[in-house]
Amino acid sequence: MILNNDWEQQAVALDSTGTLSKRDIGKMLGVPKSTVSDMLRKYYGSLAVTNEPEVNKLPTHLVIFDTQVRPGIDLDYLRWIGEYIVRKQPDVIVMIGDHADMESLSSYDKGMRSAENKRVKADIEAAQEGMFELLLPLKQLQVSQEIAGKPIYKPRMVLTLGNHEQRIERHVNANPELHGFLSMDDLGYEGDGWEVYPFLTPVEIDGVFYCHYFPNVMTGKPLGGTAANMLTKIGTSFTMGHQQLLDIAVRTLQTTGQQQWGVKCGSSYVHNEHYKGVQGNLHWRGIMVKHNVKDGSYDPLMISMDWLKQEYSNAN
Repeated sequence: MILNNDWEQQAVALDSTGTLSKRDIGKMLGVPKSTVSDMLRKYYGSLAVTNEPEVNKLPTHLVIFDTQVRPGIDLDYLRWIGEYIVRKQPDVIVMIGDHADMESLSSYDKGMRSAENKRVKADIEAAQEGMFELLLPLKQLQVSQEIAGKPIYKPRMVLTLGNHEQRIERHVNANPELHGFLSMDDLGYEGDGWEVYPFLTPVEIDGVFYCHYFPNVMTGKPLGGTAANMLTKIGTSFTMGHQQLLDIAVRTLQTTGQQQWGVKCGSSYVHNEHYKGVQGNLHWRGIMVKHNVKDGSYDPLMISMDWLKQEYSNAN
């Protein structure tokens, strides 16, 4: 798509900053938001056909932290993330785990009133529905590209299982009569196109190690301390979820100049967790984009759920 008008060129330049909504861009340029959205969608869609591949382009990773899907919550936040994936088109998408909350299998609620009316079937169906919402924009893009005869965008999709999904295996182990009847496969992750890695199995991608969390090898419990402290102990760039906070550390190796990044973030959802109380829910929530990933070094960009909501809540 050729940008014929000055406002179109300005809109693309403003949108590339990643900090302005289409509504903001429209106000700045005196153009309706819907017109800006339509133009940018056509422009980005045309790049896959008109642009030659960049020979030296380094990969981009998009990281989705814990999404904590359970019955009865609004799943719009997953669609917002899905819309941003289509917009950004990263080379690699990583889900860090705990997509399925599996609250019916929580050992903390067992025998308590809070466990009443919670069902495994409902938990699994909620997780499946949430994954559908997340991936729908990608599926729609791929179908439209196929119909138009364009190259189909197919990112590498990696999912590291979390302790909430692990509740399924723990429950089956405690109740062996369920073996063959209930398993992790019921969540359908692999069928949705994910490379699935077992709980606490790190996967290395472009020098970054991804895992739901990194355990103390002596106790099996999550490594404690700050991201900077963990970076010293782990010794390589890592990204984990599990903890509802945002903690980022970077260090530069004196011998090579290589940057190593440690990232701890456990919330890509918008609902509150009652067990954390009022103040415990006042943590950062969002996703992460890593540009120019090589040997564990990259340029980070944090995208908050507040920004995604503002950008995409009225998109459909």
